[in-house]
Amino acid sequence: MSLLCYEDQTMRTLMIDVCDLETTKARMLAALESSEPSAPVLSFPSEEQLFTVLTARRWTLLRALTGAGPVGVRELARRVGRDVKGVHTDAQALVKAGVIDKLPDGKLHFPYDAVHLELELKAVA
Repeated sequence: MSLLCYEDQTMRTLMIDVCDLETTKARMLAALESSEPSAPVLSFPSEEQLFTVLTARRWTLLRALTGAGPVGVRELARRVGRDVKGVHTDAQALVKAGVIDKLPDGKLHFPYDAVHLELELKAVA
């Protein structure tokens, strides 16, 4: 579904994009061959897949988790003004898709300070 790559930086920015499998493979090979750390990228195979995973409500959760450190589901629900059950369901979908981490103590963690979303729409010839 998606590929999440990590990098150790002071200001950690995750780039989210849409690209085909060949481009993702090429990125991975380049990262493995390079001695320099690669930027963290979360790639989806299509815009539809991206918007299925990152719905408006889930994007709100991601915004609340960005730069926040580990947060429990109840606290996250309080921060976004939603019910715990709905937040839990959406958080589980983000964990399953590899967007956020669920720590052993049950807290949710998004280890980035910023998100850069890159989409391109081109005219079809």
